[in-house]
Amino acid sequence: MLVLTCPCCGAAAEETELAPGGEAHIARVGPGADAEAFEAYLFHRKNPKGVHFERWRHAHGCGKWFHAARNTVTLEVYGTYPAQTSEPPRQLLDKIAARVPGFAWEGRA
Repeated sequence: MLVLTCPCCGAAAEETELAPGGEAHIARVGPGADAEAFEAYLFHRKNPKGVHFERWRHAHGCGKWFHAARNTVTLEVYGTYPAQTSEPPRQLLDKIAARVPGFAWEGRA
């Protein structure tokens, strides 16, 4: 079972208490965007094998959104951080780099 720690309230929540929100750090398109840009925003996701940054909501807890970094192969959770940040904290990126050979942050936004 996937267990994530909500950085907003500090509770360790099982996946049944959480609601997934898809890939984190997606650049939103504005109202003046063309159809291709809007389609890419809605439907095109990386879906990587390995390290992935995701949005989650503590649905049956504090109700707040947050981001999580985890490995889609091993299910290892590297950490969580508030959704209001534009990119993962440097500490978290360093932790992932130490555990995953060849990892490099590719900014999404």
